[in-house]
Order: sequence, then C-alpha cells, then structure tokens
Amino acid sequence: MSERVVLAYSGGLDTSVGIGWLKDQTGKEVVALAVDLGQGGEDMDTIRQRALDCGAVESIVVDAKDEFANDFVMPALKANARYQKRYPLVSALSRPVIVRHLVRVARELSCDTVAHGCTGKGNDQVRFEAGVLALAPELSNIAPIRDLALTRDKAIAYAEEHNLPIEQSKKNPYSVDKNVWGRTVETGPLEDPWSAPGEDVWEYTQTPSGDKPADEVTITFAHGIPVALNGKSVTPLQAIQELNALAGPHGVGRIDIMEDRLVGIKSREVYEVPGAEVLINAHEELENLVMERDVNRYKRSIEADWSHLVYDGLWYSGLKRSLDAFIDETQKPVSGEVRVSIHQGAAVVTGRKSEQSLYDFDLATYDTGDTFDQSHAKGFIELWALPGKIAAKRDSK
Repeated sequence: MSERVVLAYSGGLDTSVGIGWLKDQTGKEVVALAVDLGQGGEDMDTIRQRALDCGAVESIVVDAKDEFANDFVMPALKANARYQKRYPLVSALSRPVIVRHLVRVARELSCDTVAHGCTGKGNDQVRFEAGVLALAPELSNIAPIRDLALTRDKAIAYAEEHNLPIEQSKKNPYSVDKNVWGRTVETGPLEDPWSAPGEDVWEYTQTPSGDKPADEVTITFAHGIPVALNGKSVTPLQAIQELNALAGPHGVGRIDIMEDRLVGIKSREVYEVPGAEVLINAHEELENLVMERDVNRYKRSIEADWSHLVYDGLWYSGLKRSLDAFIDETQKPVSGEVRVSIHQGAAVVTGRKSEQSLYDFDLATYDTGDTFDQSHAKGFIELWALPGKIAAKRDSK
C-alpha cells in the first residue's frame, strides 16, 4: 500500500488543490477529512464529493458539532476564556477537535502524515502540529502552502489545468473562519488598523438599531453549564445556536482587536460572537454570586493563563489539564439562573439567583434589620492597615 497523508479539508480552493499538490510533491495518497463544527455554508455531502473529485482516495465527513460544544466550548465557558480580555478563542477552540479526528483517522487508515492548509504566518499551524505531536508523536506534519510553495496563484492555475470542480468567483478580500461559537474575519481592507469594518464584514450580526426593542433571556446553569433558556431544556450546542439567533440581530458580540499572534506579529482581527458574549457575561456574573471572594479572585488570574495556553495551541498540555481540574472544582456551586437584557449591541445582566448564593440580604442592607455589626469595622481596619502604618513610620525617619 502507498504511504498516506490525511488532510484537514475545508472544501475551499487551497485545500482542494492541496489534495493533488500533496500527491504530486510527496507521492502519498491523500485522505480528506472535513469536520462539521456548525460553520454553515455548503452542504457537507457536497464537500465530501468535491474531495473525491479532486483526487482524494477517501473522503470522510465528521459531524462534531455536539462534541465541539460539549468538550471544547464548555470548558472555555467555565474558564470565561477571552484572549487579551476580549477574544473568546473561536478558531483556537476548533483546532484541537479537528486534531483529535485527524489523529483518529490517521491511525484507522494507516496514514503516516497529517496535513493542513495553514500558512507560516498564523497561529493555526502551531495549533494543528502541536496538537498532533501531543496525541500522536509518531505522525509527521506537512503544510502545502507553507512547506510545498502552494501560493494562491499557483492554486488557481493548478485548478484550471486539472479541471478541478472549484467554482472561481471574484476573490473575497477577507479571510474567514467560522464555527458555531463565532466567526473570524481578517485581511483585505482590515489590514489597515485605521480602516473601519464595512457592512460586508458581518454575517452573524446586524448593525444595532435603537428601533428594535430589547430581548430578554433567562439562562439556567448547572455546575457552570447552560442547561435551559427561559425554562426550556437545551444542550450546550442548542444554547449557543439559540443565543446566536437571539443576540445576533441586536449586534451583540462584535469585536475589533489588535491581536498579539503567537508567531510574534500583531494582526488586526474582527470577530462576531453573539452567543458567546451572552453566555460568558451571564456565567461570570453567576460566579460572582456564588463563589467565595478569594476563589473568585484567584480564578480570574487562572482564566488568563488558560486562555493563553489554548490560544498558543497547547490544549493537550499537562498544564492545561491541571488548570481544567482547578476550574472544574470551582464550578461545583455555579448553578442558578441569570437574566440578560439584549439590546443595541450589549448583553447586560439584570438579575441573578441561586440556591448556592453567598449574598446575605440582612448583612448587605443599609435599612432597618441590618445584622452587620459595624463596631467590628474600626478594629478590622486598624489590623488591616497595620503593616502599611509601620512601614510609613520607618520611611518617615
């Protein structure tokens, strides 16, 4: 049997041409693997057939929408994961689930190499290859665009020469990656940091309008996971999909950020994450209600570390697993309901309640019935400030 390579296949120009290009350059048979993460667009059966028509010896399509939501997005939600405090890791979360299936297929079909369509400039090359090496160190990695000089003009010429079934149209100026958790847009006019995104950038959201009345949703969480919307039971995938549909028309979740890439360059990135914005805001506020102060404070620093690890392609690392264990422990009391008002680009928490609440009305109220003994405050402040007081006396000498 000929040597085989399994290619992470999107159905687009680069990976379609990559099938034949890989075979020509390496002599290996190519197995195409397309993973459905809720990105929408073309029918997956069409993508499967296109890979075969482009020369793949086998073409596999995996429906991983629920797997993605349950095993990858929900840990991110528990971590309130936002890279640079804003980006909820749309693409970074999708790569390790694709890697999981690339490794599985490679082993099942006796492939010795894994391939992907990344360039040498981005983060995804690291996420794919570091993930593969962590799960299957015996496999090799190859990237046709980066390693085999497959430029876009060569790809177009190759497709025309070999009559590949790829419809060519006026080139979209943007590079887009999307899944159910959100949508990533870069390049084209966005490469100028001063250039405002045009209306053609957006797909998951609409421009906020004051004429549109606010929508309200109550999200029920169980141990950090959304389990119901307005009292109706949902899976994690359904929760994301329904909140995308609810919040997108209000323009919620538009992000425009100068991003620090792992490879050392800055990149202007635009994201649409309507459902993610609603869920993270609600989840974080429920944690504020039920978590002890020190746990809450410490977890906020851990969230940044967790986000950096995932952004940097280290989903399968030992440190990431250890942080997961800490975060899962913190989620035990994170059950309750959060009410969110969605309007004019914002998802604002307007109410929260939980049987695990640490809020005590009798301690917090300023009205009659207050049970907080204010006489304790003076001595507490004296002890709290004592180190600073002693240092001030020393420094004044």
